[in-house]
Amino acid sequence: MAIPITKLNASDDATSPTELPRTLGLWSATAVVVGITIGSGIFRSPAGIANRLPGPGPLFAVWIMGGVLALCGALTLAEIAGALPRTGGFYVYLREGWGRLPAFLFGWSELVIIRAAALGALATTFAEYLFRLLGYDVGIAPYDTYVHYAAAATIAVIGIINILGVRLISALINVTTIAKFGAILFILIAAIAIGLANGGAAHFTPVAPVGSFSVGAFGLALVSVLWVYDGWGDLTFAAGEVKDPRRNLPRALIFGTLGVIAIYMMANVAYLAVLPIAEMRVSKLVAADVAQKLVGGWGVVLVSLTVVLSTFGSLSASMLTNPRTFFAMADDGLLFKKIASVHPRYETPWVAIALAAALGIAFVLLRTFEQLADTFVTAILPFYALGVAAIFTLRRRPNWDPPFRCPGYPLVPLLFVLATVYLLANSLWDPTSRLPTLAVMGVIVLGIPVYYVAESRSRR
Repeated sequence: MAIPITKLNASDDATSPTELPRTLGLWSATAVVVGITIGSGIFRSPAGIANRLPGPGPLFAVWIMGGVLALCGALTLAEIAGALPRTGGFYVYLREGWGRLPAFLFGWSELVIIRAAALGALATTFAEYLFRLLGYDVGIAPYDTYVHYAAAATIAVIGIINILGVRLISALINVTTIAKFGAILFILIAAIAIGLANGGAAHFTPVAPVGSFSVGAFGLALVSVLWVYDGWGDLTFAAGEVKDPRRNLPRALIFGTLGVIAIYMMANVAYLAVLPIAEMRVSKLVAADVAQKLVGGWGVVLVSLTVVLSTFGSLSASMLTNPRTFFAMADDGLLFKKIASVHPRYETPWVAIALAAALGIAFVLLRTFEQLADTFVTAILPFYALGVAAIFTLRRRPNWDPPFRCPGYPLVPLLFVLATVYLLANSLWDPTSRLPTLAVMGVIVLGIPVYYVAESRSRR
């Protein structure tokens, strides 16, 4: 049974000695949304997406659809998070909306699959571009191995910084967000201006060449797009540390998501203004190739530096927000109580952060970027759907008093849920992704007996 909702009041900004202090203001909260979302995806995923949909029209359609779905999710979470500004994010929404078992399965999946895969993918991209910036080719030995060690070390360092305090890590996120936002804007504006001046407008026609669209390919491309957009809801994991949460949480979620959508659409226009679709679809590092074509070697250096800043900021924000799930689960008695420990000096959930870092290091030493990214998306999608769908049960409660109401309800959350179900069905239908999808779902289902063991232990 779900835990009853208590109406928020003036005391909700206060914290007891066992709680996490509210230190994130509106700007810092918005920076977390932008910082965690704009990581590595926009610099390397467009090629694979263009390869599945090799036409300007289908390409922009899938990016627009991904943005619409992310905004639908953010608008829904803005209502839920404003009313339930508690540490744990989706874990709390699943518990309140659907009960303890779905909430536990999300936490279980975060523990054994999702968070470690996400941290590993981000750290791998950071290390790859750092080596490239230093003049080393990670495609050849021994640097193809060294990149895993560098990624593991990066996770460890960021974990330590997170333990040292929310103010320290939020300041780091703010700085990297401003730096990468400015660098990305500079690169994209230059690419659009120079590309169009040199005849790049021809790259946008024909809009939909024969064979550039199919329903199955669109679905698989949309999964990749959602990986790039992922992060729009991660601020909610640290909702218990946001100041004036009824005001700031909805605003940060919406403003941050809109900013990300604008940057991503602009990025695709910039890439296509410089590279024809035939070149774009085979470019593994599309942003670097665009810069190389525009201004030569120093442009590649600028792009590599931007990606290093971007992934470092995204990794920092991910480590700030997501370990709070383990903290909330332990506080509920569904993980060892020690994991809910708050550091007496730094006031951070240090054991939860250390656990997330350790799992991320293990994954990054054993798996490639592609394996990590695909695993993450497959595992997170069903919980995104359930978390957003929680609004349908929460709205029926007599004491539901959100500071912001999702516009277009119930169509907005329903569109998000139906699209997510379609993506999962498409992954199961497609023979290339069927077995990996079933394997991930099998690991999630294994959490059911673990839940009953944890529940019996917590009642003793």
